Amino acid sequence: MTILSDLAALDENSFDSVLCVVAHPDDIEYGMAAAVAAWTTAGKTVRYFLLTRGEAGIDTMDPVDAAPARADEERASAAVVGVDSVEFGDHPDGTIEYGLRLRRDIAAAIRRARPDLVITANHHETWGPGNLNQADHRAVGLATLDATADAGNRWIFPELVDEGLEPWKVSAVAVAAGPTPSHYVDVTGHFDDAVESLEEHRLYNAALPEDFPKPPELLGDILGAAAERVRDPMVTHALLLEVFPR
Repeated sequence: MTILSDLAALDENSFDSVLCVVAHPDDIEYGMAAAVAAWTTAGKTVRYFLLTRGEAGIDTMDPVDAAPARADEERASAAVVGVDSVEFGDHPDGTIEYGLRLRRDIAAAIRRARPDLVITANHHETWGPGNLNQADHRAVGLATLDATADAGNRWIFPELVDEGLEPWKVSAVAVAAGPTPSHYVDVTGHFDDAVESLEEHRLYNAALPEDFPKPPELLGDILGAAAERVRDPMVTHALLLEVFPR
C-alpha cells in the first residue's frame, strides 16, 4: 500500500550530534524530548542550551529561588532522555531581546558543542490556531536560525576565535512546532520517555492552572496529532520539524 504524506522522514543517518537551543526549562519537553530519547537510544549525542533558567515562570515563587530549582528540574528531565550536557545562558526570563548579544551567545554554544544538527522551537508569532507565541520563544528561535550561520563564519563575532572557539558549520537547522513543517521524526516507542521527562518539571507543573492538560494528555495530543499528519499506521507518535540545510 502506498502511503501519501506531505512530510518527509528526517534522514537520521545524516547526523550524529544534536544541539537543542530553547528559551526556558520545559520548552524541550513539549514534544522535542521524544525525538531526543529516540536519538540517544540510537547512540547519537544530544546537548541542551537554554538561554534562561525560567526564573519568571512561577508566579508564586521568587525568581531568586525559582532559577536554581527550575535548572535542577531541567537537568533531571534531560537525564531521563539520555542527555547529560545541559548549559544555561544568563538572559532574563521573559524579556530576552533579539540582537547581536543573543546571536553571539548562541553561536558560541554551537561552536562549543559542534553539532551536526541544531534544533530550536517555533519562532513565529502564533503557536497553533488562535494562540500567540511567547516573546522569548520568538526571539530565541529567530536568533538560533541566524546563529547557525554566524557560528560558521570566523569574521562574525571574531572575538569567539580569540576565546578558542573556532568556526563550526552545522549541516542543518530545524524548527519544532512551527506552522509549516517539512519533515517528521518517528518517535513511536518513546512516548513514555517524553512523559516522564516532562513530569520532572514538578514545581512548574504544580503551578499550572488545574485545567491545564497533564503530561500524558498534552503530549498525546502533540505527538499523536503529528503522527496523523504522517499518515503511516506504523507511526503512532511523531515530532514535526521544518528543516533548513546549512
